[in-house]
Amino acid sequence: MGAHYGGGRPEGARVTTLSTPTARDRRRWARYLVDERAEARVYRELASRRTGEERDILLALAEAEGRHEQHWLDLLGETPPRLPRPGIGTRSLSWMARRFGSIFVLALAQNAEARSPYSDEPYATPAMAADERVHHEVVRGLAARGRRRLSGTFRAAVFGANDGLVSNLALVMGVGATGVAPSFVLFSGVAGLLAGALSMGAGEFVSVRSQRELLEATEESDFADSALPHLDLDANELALVYRTRGMDPDAALDKAREAVTAARAGTAPAAAAPGESAHDVVGSAWGASISSFLFFASGAIIPVLPWILGMTGLGAVILALALVGIALMATGAMVGLLSGASPLKRGLRQLAIGFGAAAVTYVLGLVFGVSAA
Repeated sequence: MGAHYGGGRPEGARVTTLSTPTARDRRRWARYLVDERAEARVYRELASRRTGEERDILLALAEAEGRHEQHWLDLLGETPPRLPRPGIGTRSLSWMARRFGSIFVLALAQNAEARSPYSDEPYATPAMAADERVHHEVVRGLAARGRRRLSGTFRAAVFGANDGLVSNLALVMGVGATGVAPSFVLFSGVAGLLAGALSMGAGEFVSVRSQRELLEATEESDFADSALPHLDLDANELALVYRTRGMDPDAALDKAREAVTAARAGTAPAAAAPGESAHDVVGSAWGASISSFLFFASGAIIPVLPWILGMTGLGAVILALALVGIALMATGAMVGLLSGASPLKRGLRQLAIGFGAAAVTYVLGLVFGVSAA
């Protein structure tokens, strides 16, 4: 007897007759079932913390996962008495959804939707496989909103921490390789921490403040609004203003006439719907500066910890490398997670960069140490 796709199929989905399902097939369906339930629960959990459009989108995603769940229930005939546990990725999503901000969960969900097995699953409908591809783009769009909100201060924080880790590790490795006393290595590390943190904080403040000033210089101005009632209705330079903003000559003239007519009548034109300001993307100058200072310092203190604890020699070097390696993997994985890329690859990349820089300065320290001797 052939097995057919279950009920609740979207209109237009094909019905395919397959061979009699095996016990392995049924175990796979049960795993899909629990994963769909868990993913729907994640989206509902996130929706409970949102309002407006984002809430509606998340609830719609949960409803779609519910349709997929019903498909596997129809194939199974009933809920099996014993269900497998959801996959580790799905369980992680559920745990994070209850405890952390949605940006991390959405970034993980984006990767999970991209890895959907339904394209190669003979018992899944083409509509289900298409749903998962569309879900990937929907979740990506939601995650992008969170990334934009984090971009300014978060960028400064992550890069500050990474710079502190790499630069101070390279500094203490290079200085330590020359054979100087442990107290001098400690002094060099603390000096590098303070100098780097102050430099990073000042640099971020100037950078973000400059970006905001440039944006302010390019925004629309109300400087000429008071002169609008006195302009000629048919020949006025206000049309030139709109043309500088990208409108074609006819549309610019129509817009200028509308604005002058409204000004003469004492009515203001309808305000544009509020949107995301470019300033929100750039972030606060003080916020970027302070977070950059603090995170550089928090990263830069890690390579110095062994010497602060009184360790010396090879033991201090090994502990410093281990601590910095863990921190580099963590920050790299976080960036990878939030960017929708592989956390492991980003972590390993950060590790290679940090240890590569330390290796270069260590070799130079050895050379200078031998030369000084």
